Amino acid sequence: MYAVVETGGKQYRVTPGDKFRVEKLEAELGATVELDRVLLVADGEQVTVGAPLVENAKVVCTVLEQDRAKKVIAFRYKPKKNVRVKRGHRQYFTNLRVERIEA
Repeated sequence: MYAVVETGGKQYRVTPGDKFRVEKLEAELGATVELDRVLLVADGEQVTVGAPLVENAKVVCTVLEQDRAKKVIAFRYKPKKNVRVKRGHRQYFTNLRVERIEA
């Protein structure tokens, strides 16, 4: 059984037991999070596709970690003009483990 769920403007294909990283969610460590924007649920031979969402479907996850990703450097320059701009960014993320898929 697997599902396609949307969170943080991105789509993820998840199965029970999977660990995956999403944009930061406001939740405590060890808390249970329900992702209700389910786009597709597949259970063996039966595939349910939402229009746009599957009715009464949700993915129940546990929060494993709240952290920041590695630093990404954005460096821009123009040759021979003495223009140099260096910026760094660390994106916040939430690490989740899928407990079950309810359809």
